[in-house]
Amino acid sequence: MKITKRNFLKTMLGTAAASAVPGTLMMASRAASAADPIKVGILHSMTGTIAIAEAHVVDAEKLAIDEINAAGGVLGRQIQPIVEDGASDWPTFAEKAQKLLVNDKVSAVFGCYTSASRKAVLPVFERYNGLLYYPTYYEGLEQSKNIMYTGQEATQSIIPAVEWLAKNKKAKTFFLIGSDYVWPRTTNKIARPTISRVGGKVVGEEYFPLGASEFASVINKIKAIKPDVIVSTIVGGSNVGFYKQLASAGITGKNATIMAMAVSEEEAIGIGAENLVGVHSIMGYFQSIQNPANKKFVSAFKAKYGQDRVVGDTMEAGYTAVYLWKLAVEKANSLDVPKVVAASSNLAFDAPEGQVKFHAANHHLWKHARVGTFKPDGQIEIIYESPLIEPNPFPKLTG
Repeated sequence: MKITKRNFLKTMLGTAAASAVPGTLMMASRAASAADPIKVGILHSMTGTIAIAEAHVVDAEKLAIDEINAAGGVLGRQIQPIVEDGASDWPTFAEKAQKLLVNDKVSAVFGCYTSASRKAVLPVFERYNGLLYYPTYYEGLEQSKNIMYTGQEATQSIIPAVEWLAKNKKAKTFFLIGSDYVWPRTTNKIARPTISRVGGKVVGEEYFPLGASEFASVINKIKAIKPDVIVSTIVGGSNVGFYKQLASAGITGKNATIMAMAVSEEEAIGIGAENLVGVHSIMGYFQSIQNPANKKFVSAFKAKYGQDRVVGDTMEAGYTAVYLWKLAVEKANSLDVPKVVAASSNLAFDAPEGQVKFHAANHHLWKHARVGTFKPDGQIEIIYESPLIEPNPFPKLTG
């Protein structure tokens, strides 16, 4: 072919265009990747005995995700939740956690409720360097580079509960009853030295399998012993039978001092508010808290899910967890787990429960302890609020 000026220019332009295509495609690919949604996991029991307390947390976490997406997302990208059911079965939790981390490649997981489920997934998160935000009050005695704890650990609940009961109810004799797994047993180990310190005595301690529904024998013991206070660490569906049977036996919040460590407003619906009137609860959060952030949270939750819905402690801690993750990702300008964890140190947020912040060292939040009493409508009248309590997940268990 005769090389003319026209042919030369045509050839050079074609070559330049061809060489430009891969770069253009690569830039387009990167732009598409940057626009891809950020996948996160939601892993809770939506079926089984723990669903009465846990399934509602999914709604709160999804609300936070929807709000963040509506405000522009995280790092300019939308959040895509992938929801899995742990089914109140600890091996299932571990299996679903691995699926979320390995197959779905999520950037973080918001999930678990019982300590048994958290203990089941812990090695999975550490093996695959995943990041779990755990929203439930728990026994402490744990710290992992792969878990951020947004519920209160035991020293932020059982210690102020015992101290409040001793001071305000003049309690001297304590009957401890719980579900038979790590949180109730460890919580009561922490309670014992506190009870001794305030001049009290444990006069009974009983445990029942998760899902148990028959409590006649222990209620008869309680009636015979007549303790000053019953401290319950029963969880999940077992609370339905326990409080109904207590009421049937004539033991109610109107004539006895009962401190429910694991009953908040959302469980009251399943238990029956009429069985809880006068019963005390201690949590970091109650729906009745009066502040702008909580007013916004409650209004948004009801607008999305129905005006008859209520919110409770673990729901708020799950909602707050999503926002704390967002803030840490933006502070780190990265989804890299170690960078997000590092950015969480001393990270503060004006949550519905009030301002909280992560401890600089132990991945737990500084939290308020609030004592409230159940009203006939299943809501809580708050009667005590502590200052912010520093998390102490490794307390002495004797003393």
